[in-house]
Amino acid sequence: MEDEVTELHSIPPTPPPELAAMIAAHSRPPVSAPPSQLHSPSLTRSPLLPSATPRSATPRTATPRTPRTPSRFMRTPLASPMRKAVVSMRGYLEEIGHLTKLDPQDAWLPITESRNGNAYYSAFHTLTSGIGFQALILPVAFTYLGWTWGILCLTMAYIWQLFTLWMLVQLHESVPGTRYSRYLELAKATFGANLGNWLALGPILYLSAGTCTALIIVGGGSMRLFFSIVCGPTCDSNPLTPIQWYLVFTCLAAVLSQLPNLNSIAGVSLIGSVTAVSYCTLIWVISVAKGSLAGVSYGPMKGSGIDRVLGIINALGIIAFAFRGHNLVLEIQGTMPSSLKHPSHIPMWRGVRVAYVIIALCLYPIAIGGFYAYGNMIPASGILTALNAFHGADTSRALLGLTTLLVIINSLSTFQIYAMPVFDSMESGYTNRNNRRCPWWLRASFRAFFAGVNFFVAVAFPFLADLAGLIGGLALPVTFAFPCFMWLIVKKPERYSAMWYINWALGSVGMALSMILVTGGIWNLVKAGINLRFFKPQ
Repeated sequence: MEDEVTELHSIPPTPPPELAAMIAAHSRPPVSAPPSQLHSPSLTRSPLLPSATPRSATPRTATPRTPRTPSRFMRTPLASPMRKAVVSMRGYLEEIGHLTKLDPQDAWLPITESRNGNAYYSAFHTLTSGIGFQALILPVAFTYLGWTWGILCLTMAYIWQLFTLWMLVQLHESVPGTRYSRYLELAKATFGANLGNWLALGPILYLSAGTCTALIIVGGGSMRLFFSIVCGPTCDSNPLTPIQWYLVFTCLAAVLSQLPNLNSIAGVSLIGSVTAVSYCTLIWVISVAKGSLAGVSYGPMKGSGIDRVLGIINALGIIAFAFRGHNLVLEIQGTMPSSLKHPSHIPMWRGVRVAYVIIALCLYPIAIGGFYAYGNMIPASGILTALNAFHGADTSRALLGLTTLLVIINSLSTFQIYAMPVFDSMESGYTNRNNRRCPWWLRASFRAFFAGVNFFVAVAFPFLADLAGLIGGLALPVTFAFPCFMWLIVKKPERYSAMWYINWALGSVGMALSMILVTGGIWNLVKAGINLRFFKPQ
C-alpha cells in the first residue's frame, strides 16, 4: 500500500495587501492605561496582551479566536443590563459612603417610622418647639435685670444656645454608620449608659412631659379666658370650672395625638409656628401701641442684697427657660433621609437657621416691648396677663379674643411635638419585649394614658407656672452644657485649640449656672413661699 502524501499549505506570515487594508480599517486604536495598571494581573493574563515584545519585533501571525474576556463581554450589547446594574450599584455605594447600622425597630417607632423630612419640616418643628408660652414671661426677667443687662443676657443666651444647637446637628451622625435620632441615645453613647441616663433622663422627661403639663394649664386657662371674652361681661351662662376647661383641652390634645409619627404632624407644626408668631406679634404690638403705663418704673427692683441676688438668679432662669427645644433637635433630624452626598445636617441646619431668625424676631420685641409697656408693674405670669389686666377694657374684644384663640391653637400644636418622644419611649418598651410593631389600639391607649396623666398633674399642681426660674435651672444643662461635653468626647478637638477652650468654658459655666439657679430657686421658695394650691386650679 502506497503511502499517501498530504501537502500542507501554511498561512503566509504577511497577509495580502487587500486583507491588510481591511484589517487596518477595522482595527481598534491601542488602549492606554495608567502606569499602576500596567502590571495588573488581569491585564497580563489577557489574550489581548500576548507578550511584552514590541509589535515590530515579531511578525503578526493568525491565532485562533479566543473566548471573550469579562472586560470585552461588558462592552457587548448582550451585557447592557448587567453593565447598568454594576453602574447603579457603584453609584449607590458611592452615595451612601458607608453602611448605616439601622435598628429594625426604628421602622416601628413614631420618631423614625418615616424618614422623608426636609428643611421645611425642620423649620416648622423647630419654630413650634422653640417659641411658646415661655416667651411671654421674658419681660418679667427685665424687671430684675434692667434694660442693659436684660438685653445683654438675652443676647448671650441666644448666641450660646444657637452654638450648642449647631453642635447637636453635627453630632447626629458623628460616628460613621450610626444615627443618633434621640437625645437620650446620644447622651448614653457619649457619657455611658448609666451616667447618660442619670444626667439626661430627668431633664429630658421634664422638657417633654413637664412641658405638656404646663401646656394643659396654659391652654385650659386660655380657653376659659376666651369664653369670657366672647361671652362678654353681661353673659349669664354658667361657665365651666378650671378643671373642666383643663379636661376639654386634654381631650382635644389626646385626639390630635393619634397622628402616627413625627413627620405626620408637620402640618400641625406649621399651624403651631404660624399661630406662635401671630400671637407674639399681636401681644407686643397692642401693648406698645397703648403706650407705657402711668407711673411706670424701669429700674431694677430694689430690696436687700439677698433679695436682689435671688431676683437676678430668677431672671436668669426665666431667660434660660425661654430657649427650649434642644431635646427635640436630634429627633427632628432623625426624620430626614441621609447619605454621604446628601447628609441630613444640611437641610436640618437650613431649617433651624430660618426658624431661629424668626424666633429672635419674636423674643426680642416681646421682652423689650413688654418691659417698655408695663415696666416693673408686669405680673409674674407674663405679658398676656398684663394685656388683659391693664388694657382689657380699652382694647377690641375681637383682638383680645383672636390673641387668646391663637394661644390655644399653639398650645395644642406644641403639645404634639413635645409628647412625641414620650410616645416613642412607651412604644419602644413594647417593641423591645415583643419584637413587633405596636398595634393601633395599644398605640392609641398609650397616648390617651399619657394625656390623662398630664391632666392629673396639671390639676394637682396648677402652680407649676410660678416655678419658671427653678425649672429653667433644672433643664439648663440639656440646652447649654451637655452639647459642649458631647462635642469634646465625640469629636475630640485638638487640645488647647479654640474649640477645646470654648466647649470646656461653656460647658463648665453652664453646669455651674444650673446649680446656682436651682439653689437660688429653692432658696427663693423657702424665703418668699409660694401659694401651692394643690388641686385648686384658678
